[in-house]
Amino acid sequence: MSKKPAYGKPQRLKFPAEEAANKWLGYAFDAYYRADVGVAKGIEQAERQGRKLACAKGCSSCCKSHTTIPIFPLEMLGLYWYVSKIMPADARNRLKAQLASHVPGNPCPFLLEGVCSVHPMRPLACRHFNVFDQVCAEGEDAFHTRREDVLTPIKYHQDAAYAAMLPFHGFTTPAQQQVAMQHRYIQQQAQVLQEMDWAHLAARIDE
Repeated sequence: MSKKPAYGKPQRLKFPAEEAANKWLGYAFDAYYRADVGVAKGIEQAERQGRKLACAKGCSSCCKSHTTIPIFPLEMLGLYWYVSKIMPADARNRLKAQLASHVPGNPCPFLLEGVCSVHPMRPLACRHFNVFDQVCAEGEDAFHTRREDVLTPIKYHQDAAYAAMLPFHGFTTPAQQQVAMQHRYIQQQAQVLQEMDWAHLAARIDE
C-alpha cells in the first residue's frame, strides 16, 4: 500500500454566491488552486525521493520570521474580502486590534494566536513555501539557512497561478497574456505584506 501524501488533494475554494457577485474572486480562487496543485505535485515528487515534509498544522515559524512576504493586488483585495465578509465575527474582532497596531517589518499581521487567520486566502508566497525534513528553528528563514530543504515550485504551475491573475489587470486575450507573462507583469506588482497599511483594514472592519 502506498504511503498517503503529507499534502492533501487540493480543492478549489467555493463561495458561489460571492464569486457570482465579484468576478475578480474567481481569478483569485483559480490562482490559488493552480498553485496548490503545483505544490502538491512538488511535495509528492520530493517524498518519492525520501524527503519528509516538515511543515505541519500548528507551525507558524515562517509567519514570524519572514518579514518580506510579497503580496499582489488581487491578493490584497482577497484578504479584505475574507476578513470583512467570511471570517467569523469573534476572530475578526480579535484580529482588528492586531491590524490596527501592526508595525511595518513585524511578523505577519494575520498570525492570530499562533494560527493563520486567513489560511484559505493566504498569499501565493505562503502557499509555495514548504520545508522538508527538519522543522525550522525559532527565527530561522530556511530559504537562506538551508535552501536545499525548501521546495522549489514547479515553474509550470507557478506560472499558471500568475496567469490566472492576469484578467484582473485587464489582460484578457491570449496574445495580451503571453506578453504580460514574458514581461513578468504580475511579479512586478508585488508589495511587501508586512509594510502595507493594515490599520485601514481594521477601520473597514468597523464599517
